[in-house]
Amino acid sequence: MDLPFIVATLTRRGLLTPGSPIRVASQLNALRTWGWSLAGELRQAAARDPGRPAVIDENGVELTYHDLLDRAERMARSMRAGLGVQAGDRIGVLCRNHSGLIETIVAATLLGVDAVLVNTGLSAAQLGTVAEEQRLRLLVHDDEFAERVLGLPAELSRLDERAREELVAGALPGDLHPPERDGRIIVLTSGTTGTPKGARRPTPSGFGPLVSIIDRIPLHARDRVMIAAPIFHTWGFAALQVCLALRATIVLHRRFDPAATLAALTAHQCNALFAVPVMVQRLMEVPPPDPRPPLTVVAVSGSALPGGLAPKFMDVYGDVLYNLYGSTEVSWASIAGPQDLRQAPTAAGRPPHGTRLELLDDDGQPVPDGRVGRIFVGNEMLFEGYTSGANRETRDGLLDTGDLGRLNADGLLFVDGRADDMIVSGGENVFPSEVEDLLAQLPQVREAAVIGVPDPEYGQRLSAFLALHPGETLDPEAVREYVRHFLARFSVPRDVIFVKYLPRNATGKVLTRELRRYYG
Repeated sequence: MDLPFIVATLTRRGLLTPGSPIRVASQLNALRTWGWSLAGELRQAAARDPGRPAVIDENGVELTYHDLLDRAERMARSMRAGLGVQAGDRIGVLCRNHSGLIETIVAATLLGVDAVLVNTGLSAAQLGTVAEEQRLRLLVHDDEFAERVLGLPAELSRLDERAREELVAGALPGDLHPPERDGRIIVLTSGTTGTPKGARRPTPSGFGPLVSIIDRIPLHARDRVMIAAPIFHTWGFAALQVCLALRATIVLHRRFDPAATLAALTAHQCNALFAVPVMVQRLMEVPPPDPRPPLTVVAVSGSALPGGLAPKFMDVYGDVLYNLYGSTEVSWASIAGPQDLRQAPTAAGRPPHGTRLELLDDDGQPVPDGRVGRIFVGNEMLFEGYTSGANRETRDGLLDTGDLGRLNADGLLFVDGRADDMIVSGGENVFPSEVEDLLAQLPQVREAAVIGVPDPEYGQRLSAFLALHPGETLDPEAVREYVRHFLARFSVPRDVIFVKYLPRNATGKVLTRELRRYYG
């Protein structure tokens, strides 16, 4: 990435403002010594703004950047001296969004330890598989998961919240030096179809990744930001990285509640919110506060925006919505801003600076605008492969996302869905997202999902699962007639099933395997 662009963006976002020469020198030295790992980012923030609130929890308790770094260092020293954790080990982190999660991940990177971010929605059986496949040396977990970890091997050390606090409080004095190897952050894939895979995230090598994001999403130094997206997910972790780089004040709640989130945004005067789309949908189901929180950015990622949600949200909270399309493997691919979403509410946007995006056919040739192709992406933060040793297909330095999409004449990307989710009914290709977006626009519908199920005549048929707003009713035939009016006959769901809610994982993705259980 070219230096003038980096300097211009950092200046525009307030990261190159003058400061105390001693603190600026200490900040730069922290990055030079520790790099752009999470430990380096926290160190530079603590060097420049030691007294600034770093984290505010749901009870209003604040930790300054100095305190957050001190606690992370104390935990690192205790893990090394008391538990024998050393560079190259792997620890699991099974925590919701709170300061202890940040301290644990930073402590791991200070030691050159790989931190496996464990999805809080995993079952006990899945957790056991992850512990075995990732060869965990230690598991740090919140108290609420105590029963879920009972069945793990006895030789796997475990730290609950009390034990973690004892490690921090009882740390012996000592120095920490940059480890011989960088610890990796291992993010588990969403696991909507089975046991998740571990994806090794690279450590940024400079300002490029940060600049790619904040050039398109107008976040600034010392913002006040609520991270509602789970930090164990790629999007929530990316939000944490950005916030530490910006020396932002981070507001965290362990669980998402729409009313509590709006209250916190107002009480702490947050100007930015990181969330997943279903959270934005839930915010629209409660009355907006008066006055509104001073939001200038609501950044979402992790799953597709439901049809019609973007303009409805912006009509209430202003043109502040930004939709990032990416994945655990490619990090980011494109970003849609408010103007894009006003023009096309389901748009995935355009690739940011330094990102290559191509739509290819099965032979690896580019497809023309308007035609569906496989989405390939290249940027500075492509993952380093799965911990199992497997990888994804690459072409000319671009990584296959596994998604299908198309570009319109204005260069906007639209994602039609996973390649393996495409439904072939009677020889016709149907993308569930197109039908889902249409169904979501029915005023009675709270959320919708469409899957393909086996059919003896057509090979597959469409099955629509609808969760309605309280007190609403719909007739299945009326639903089919509605779809028939707008789409081709092969896009009409043969089955229309009403459910109380759609099963989702912690990042908001619909668990299609749970829907298939309806058919046994």
